Amino acid sequence: MPPSSKADKKAAVDAAAWMFNIVTSVGIIIVNKALMATYGFTFATTLTGLHFVTTTLMTVVLRWLGYIQPSHLPTSELMKFVLFANFSIVGMNVSLMWNSVGFYQIAKLSMIPVSCLFEVAFDKIRYSRDTKLSILVVLLGVAVCTVTDVSVNAKGFVAAFIAVWTTSLQQYYVHYLQRKYSLSSFNLLGHTAPIQAGTLLVVGPFLDYWLTEKRVDMFKYDLPSTVFLVLSCTIAVGTNLSQFICIGRFTAVSFQVLGHMKTILVLILGFIFFGREGLNLHVVVGMIIAIVGMIWYGNASSKPGGKERRAHLLPKSNQQKHGNSGLENEDTDEKV
Repeated sequence: MPPSSKADKKAAVDAAAWMFNIVTSVGIIIVNKALMATYGFTFATTLTGLHFVTTTLMTVVLRWLGYIQPSHLPTSELMKFVLFANFSIVGMNVSLMWNSVGFYQIAKLSMIPVSCLFEVAFDKIRYSRDTKLSILVVLLGVAVCTVTDVSVNAKGFVAAFIAVWTTSLQQYYVHYLQRKYSLSSFNLLGHTAPIQAGTLLVVGPFLDYWLTEKRVDMFKYDLPSTVFLVLSCTIAVGTNLSQFICIGRFTAVSFQVLGHMKTILVLILGFIFFGREGLNLHVVVGMIIAIVGMIWYGNASSKPGGKERRAHLLPKSNQQKHGNSGLENEDTDEKV
């Protein structure tokens, strides 16, 4: 296949992956908003556990049909991933409960520089000046859109700190595990979803009772709330899968930066479906700034030198073992 055709095919698949993630993520936010605000199902951690139950069922069916091939993931790596992922979910729920909406949004924005730190420290990624500036523009735009009241307390700060670092670690680990063990998104979900479902369904009801003083087993399940609950779990399959696909194809930083398009869409849909009282000039300006930053980031990071991994050569003994010549003694850069 000619290089241009390969590039075009990759671009098309990348765009499809992003659209899949955006549609499912925005869809589940709207459905969950209705489920919690309209029907009173405020058990966020238990709901996430149910999401992973349906995701597990999908991986079981696909494995039975032969679409998921057997793969290996060391137990130690699996346990670390589940620990990061579950602390991320619990931390975000507790942070939202204990902090103002403004500080919660600032905490979410801080995941981008933390993810950058992980890539620089562990993957030796180098960012160009334009790439760094574009990330700052995105942060500025989303902050203008979403950050209003900002108040912080000690326990809220601790919850936000845990949420930010574990979420960033979990997203970094998605990319790391797929790359290191040659796992597809389906394979990785097949390993992680069952354990996350089990642990969250055990912890979720107790955590939700602590946060809301309501018991999930006492919730009055009627037809409309059950329909929205099933719909939420169904869309969650696509959300979980598309997150793994996008982070696997790109990186956690790109997923965070470009993923804020979902924030903009949720704001727009909220104004359309739930009233326009929050729509004002500074929100519109913030949206425009954020979108400009995302376009700039996509352009800057795709250019040579925009975002590169510094690849260190193997030690001399390994070079000789693999037949490398003595001329290969300088660092090389690999575009990511």
